[in-house]
Amino acid sequence: MDIDKKETAVFGGGCFWSIEAAFGEIRGVLSVAAGFAGGRKKNPTYEEVSTGQTGYAEVVKIEFDPEIISYIGLLTIYFDLHDPTSLNRQGNDIGEQYRSVIFWTTEKQKAEAEKMIIDLGMSGRYSRPIVTAVEPLTEFWTAPEYHQRYFEKNQAKPYCLAVISPKMKKFREKYKRYLKDSLDL
Repeated sequence: MDIDKKETAVFGGGCFWSIEAAFGEIRGVLSVAAGFAGGRKKNPTYEEVSTGQTGYAEVVKIEFDPEIISYIGLLTIYFDLHDPTSLNRQGNDIGEQYRSVIFWTTEKQKAEAEKMIIDLGMSGRYSRPIVTAVEPLTEFWTAPEYHQRYFEKNQAKPYCLAVISPKMKKFREKYKRYLKDSLDL
């Protein structure tokens, strides 16, 4: 792959563990990192972000090959991975750090995200308005190492069993042909 063709997408939609796990399995995704974006303090700690007082959202930074998967394709998956109508909350995770937010890195991404939100809002798919924010990415801070590939390394932990495993099962069934190990090329 031509390194100049690589693009970056940054999405927040609740706890970053499940979003990171799903995107890490998509063909064309080169890397996924859990981290923080959208806040006010330089180099925040996980504990600071967890207070909900820093302005940061838990996000994933996705490096991808747009010749294999498009930004629109990533957006489609992103909107399936969380509830974009829930303000500052995903399930039992409550606070602005769990907000639904797309941090764009190019004007094209901004336009595509805004169009998808309008289209989804008009589709009748949701009974409530979409509250996903679309903001420019100013800085991304990588979360501590123990948050990287968390689900992969901790599948037997209660949160992973109760929350992430069911999401991943549903995700893998719906997006089977997009998975890295899929034979449907």
